[in-house]
Amino acid sequence: MKRINSINLIFLLFLIHAHTFAQRNTSNIHIQTFKMDSVSIRAIHPIDTKHVYYAGSNGSVGIFSAEENTTTLTVSIKYLDSLTPNFRSIASSNTGIYALSVGNPALLYKVSKNNYDLKYIEKNEKVFYDSMHFFDDKLHGIAVGDPTEDCPSIILTDNGGETWHKIPCSKLPLFEDGEAFFAASNTNIKTIGSSVWIASGGKKARILKSDNYGQTWDIFTTPIIQGDGPQGIYSIDFYDKENGIAIGGNYAKPLNNTANKAITIDGGKTWTLVANQQNPNYKSCVQYVPNSNSKEIVAVGKTGISYSKDGGYSWQEISKEPFYAIKFVDKNNAWLSGNNKLGTLVFK
Repeated sequence: MKRINSINLIFLLFLIHAHTFAQRNTSNIHIQTFKMDSVSIRAIHPIDTKHVYYAGSNGSVGIFSAEENTTTLTVSIKYLDSLTPNFRSIASSNTGIYALSVGNPALLYKVSKNNYDLKYIEKNEKVFYDSMHFFDDKLHGIAVGDPTEDCPSIILTDNGGETWHKIPCSKLPLFEDGEAFFAASNTNIKTIGSSVWIASGGKKARILKSDNYGQTWDIFTTPIIQGDGPQGIYSIDFYDKENGIAIGGNYAKPLNNTANKAITIDGGKTWTLVANQQNPNYKSCVQYVPNSNSKEIVAVGKTGISYSKDGGYSWQEISKEPFYAIKFVDKNNAWLSGNNKLGTLVFK
């Protein structure tokens, strides 16, 4: 009898949780915007609900405080006193904060208060790095860029970012001509444990996967729209090692919503389109809400902000305000970034 009562209690608590989850009121989502002058911000790394690291187009790397509406740490970087880096990637390791620029030359800096140290440089007319992340151990790190040969450009570190090396094409899957990556929100890479997934676009929209810190690789096809330069996957996220979502579309035709959202339940090997020919349309960033059992998802882009409570099968628009990226701090709080602005999103 006691065991039956315990089972009934567990089942009742499950029903209460499920009912509460289903009734989450999106009308109580609060978005606050903070103006940032003359900077496009696609790379953010939350510290807590009140503070966030950011890296911007004007060579700036800083810590922004929502409480004071001020930047408490700012470094304005110039390479050789003349070139201003365009940063679209930022990540933290156990040794510090790192920012990576797009374009030639690629510049990867370790940044601290009023100081910056160049840790990696790559010169090539085709060089263009798109995203950078550290693994859970905060020692291994990875950054990905467009091909300079016939394979993706991938650099690795195993000492927290102090030194980096590029993987030779002989150890990577080959890319088709016109296949590359998008530097839209620093979220075409996802790491969990020693595993990493990277999403491509353009000629092909595929997923590269490694389970050993980037030492060996597999590559998988997706049904996401592909074939043209601005088409493909712009962002991915994984709730755990099995459940993931990819989003994107066509940057040049942002109102299109055909074949721009897909989910996986087998770790990225196979993908299934969801909400096909339904909104949201083009988005540059997608993130699972923490502690939501892979059900709650938020996607942002220049067409606004959308929310799903059923794992991506249906969506609700919650704002038309454009943003490039979103990163969650916890299940109720997230940071946003965009053109000349940062923002916060709060589930009240």
